[in-house]
Amino acid sequence: MNFVIREARDQDLSHLMHHRRKMFEEMGFRDPDVLNQVERISEGYFRAALRDRSYRAWLAEDATGAVVAGGGIVLANWPGFPRERCAKRAWILNMYTEPRARRQGLAKRLMDAMIEWCRQEGFASVSLHASPFGRPLYESMGFQQTNEMRLELR
Repeated sequence: MNFVIREARDQDLSHLMHHRRKMFEEMGFRDPDVLNQVERISEGYFRAALRDRSYRAWLAEDATGAVVAGGGIVLANWPGFPRERCAKRAWILNMYTEPRARRQGLAKRLMDAMIEWCRQEGFASVSLHASPFGRPLYESMGFQQTNEMRLELR
């Protein structure tokens, strides 16, 4: 099947929200109250970030124009650090492919588009948090574990 990869627009917010919720559900988060809270918080963020371009997203459409996969990049202000030429960092997140469109290379194509965009924008690196589902793809593309740590506060 032929798929088109395109950059998301403001009117694609519902697709981003759907992908985010499904991604968390498939990672084992099943409590509807928790997912609804994530959705409420995320919707406001994505609405504003799409508008001010601090979040860039790419979507895959099938031959009928249906959105079947997507992923995005958070662009965060960040103090300068070695090897980086700008005071920003790029994080890939929200990767999701509808079950009916899996195993057709869409995640790789989306990753390629986002990585190329980061290169064109002058970023020296891009980061992501890998779920067990995505880790093999990311490793095959050259992503490596870093020294990032986290403290859970609740």
